[in-house]
Amino acid sequence: MASESQLQAKRPVSASLAGPYGHPFHPILVTVPIGAWVAGLVFDIASHAVHRPEFLTEGSQWLIAVGLIGALAAAMVGFLDLFAIPTGTPAFRTALVHMTLNLLVTAAYAVNFAWRHGTHTDGSVGLGKIALSAVSLAVLGVSGFLGGKLAYRYGVRVADEDTQAEGYTPGRGARDTGSAPRT
Repeated sequence: MASESQLQAKRPVSASLAGPYGHPFHPILVTVPIGAWVAGLVFDIASHAVHRPEFLTEGSQWLIAVGLIGALAAAMVGFLDLFAIPTGTPAFRTALVHMTLNLLVTAAYAVNFAWRHGTHTDGSVGLGKIALSAVSLAVLGVSGFLGGKLAYRYGVRVADEDTQAEGYTPGRGARDTGSAPRT
């Protein structure tokens, strides 16, 4: 049986803002910065392999911008998910490290964007900018590991086992009301 603390971490603080029970928005939104920043690094590296790299250099800069916008959206709903986790717990401490790493990565990409934005180049992306992107993505990977730990080990914003069991009961059908379990 789940404790009250565990059930609290599964319920949204605001279903309209953070996503309904069992369907959090944060994991959906994090795909935007991850995808944009990975693609940006690919563009950075590819800018060294083509004859006219300007389109890749500029494309990478705007992928970083898209990632920053996506990171801000993901952070807003992530903060709401953080507020659902009881303080003083291992899950809360893990969430604080996850949040801190994400904020550091977002700040690093903001610096990276500003560094690129002020300069016009007809060439490939500089190695310093590529290194900053690569290190930022590595830190993001560590943060993603911690996000996975929050969801898959601690069950933050994941439906409880009784609700999950509905998907494994033969003949029950695909019934999803989106409502929280009765406690």
